Amino acid sequence: MSFEFLISKIQNNNFLLIGRAGIDIYPDPPGTKTENAKSFVTHLGGSSANMGVQLTLFGGNCNLLTRVSDDALGKLAINQLNHYGVKNKLVEFEKNESRISFAIVETTVKDHQSIIYRHKASDLFLNKDDVENANIQNFDCLLITGTSLAAEPSRSAILYALDIANKNNIPVIMDIDYRPYTWESSKKAKEVYNLAASKCSGVIGNDDEFGVLAGDYRNGLDHARQLAKNVSLIIYKKGEKGSITFAMNKVIKKGIFPVKPLKPTGAGDAFMGSLIGSILKTNDLEKSIEIGSAAAAIVVTKVGCAPAMPNLNEILEFMKYNKINEGE
Repeated sequence: MSFEFLISKIQNNNFLLIGRAGIDIYPDPPGTKTENAKSFVTHLGGSSANMGVQLTLFGGNCNLLTRVSDDALGKLAINQLNHYGVKNKLVEFEKNESRISFAIVETTVKDHQSIIYRHKASDLFLNKDDVENANIQNFDCLLITGTSLAAEPSRSAILYALDIANKNNIPVIMDIDYRPYTWESSKKAKEVYNLAASKCSGVIGNDDEFGVLAGDYRNGLDHARQLAKNVSLIIYKKGEKGSITFAMNKVIKKGIFPVKPLKPTGAGDAFMGSLIGSILKTNDLEKSIEIGSAAAAIVVTKVGCAPAMPNLNEILEFMKYNKINEGE
């Protein structure tokens, strides 16, 4: 699939996101350590939900395919998706004793703690029937997060969805989103991620995540470069050192927008959602990477993930007064 075709399908503005929605709680006020907290604030979380919120702020038409627990927290997630304008008609309640992905996240940088509960997570019960019912052939672009590949039946459901997308010439962009505690082994993660990547038009991840795909953290960049021979868009993120993008037989190196963060979470979701949203707004790839980087910088200066996602006007205003560095 050519890069130009990928862009055209993104600009059709008909997205299916497959991954997780969750509930995050934050010790309040910001800066409070969890063990000292007397009160908490609650927000929508989960990578796919966060990306959907960000992309929706750019005018994206976003449908989320996932499962949530059949309890008050699952219903809270549905209500929050409604609040942010992310379509949830494809979200199913998981009837067993599973629980929605739940995180206690500090608004701190020093000694930061994110305590994430994923035992029998509801989203990992996504199955092939859910994929069938989603009618993937009716969408123009799939956005998936790699956490959904971590366990069955979700793993098989995602790979089935990718096969349907490939058969119908629908591009898939994957955020690697590697969470080691949800996988049986790094060896299995390498195998499954590479299988999924072979079915994708775009793969986005950080240096550690590409290291997992390579099977050796030292070889992540080389692996990204090799994937770029068959994948239209590869973005290799290097944290404070910026990013390297492989697309259109070109290599684009970008830095970051330096900020003083309140927390380290949410940047990747903001980057992905804003990158796609910027392409949707017909900006070129280089500009879209900068907009994604600006969104990531803004999110880490605010409490929460979903409520911290900035709209395009906020991003452009930020970019007027803050300069991206050169990176490495």
